[in-house]
Amino acid sequence: MLKFLAYAALAVTVAIVVVLIIAAKKPDTFRVERKIVINASPEKIQAEINDFHRWQAWSPYENKDPQMKRSFSGAASGVGARYGWEGDKNVGTGAMEITASTPEKTTIKLDFLQPFEAHNIAEFSFQPSTAGTEVTWAMQGPLPFFGKVMHVFFNMDKMVGGDFETGLASLKAVAEKP
Repeated sequence: MLKFLAYAALAVTVAIVVVLIIAAKKPDTFRVERKIVINASPEKIQAEINDFHRWQAWSPYENKDPQMKRSFSGAASGVGARYGWEGDKNVGTGAMEITASTPEKTTIKLDFLQPFEAHNIAEFSFQPSTAGTEVTWAMQGPLPFFGKVMHVFFNMDKMVGGDFETGLASLKAVAEKP
């Protein structure tokens, strides 16, 4: 029995070391992005993004917790507009603020407070396309060592990418309405 416990302890130690080595080799930042072409002008699309009150019509995160508490402050839309939320384990707690808005891009400072703290940047970019406007939704941020360890087991692109695809499809439906 003692021999088995020694081998088990060695196996666990080796597994931990392997995970830490893999984590150490991960990049210091992450980026997730998805694109869609929307048959609408960049101005019409950007109006949906720059006004946090309108996000309930298209954001995939708005329906994950029906009891989510929302707060709006700062500018009504565009630079300085702020949005905070408190929700269950599906949405956590956090805040967003639009920090830049040009005809080509809207940049949002994104602060997650719970279930764990993270500070990222979300960007919505707008490029003319033959079929309308190509919209890119991206999120990027630092990846501290604990985040790198988590990324050994969880793929951020798979976790968030599907939500971005759902949100962009909903944004397309909203923006293409006459």
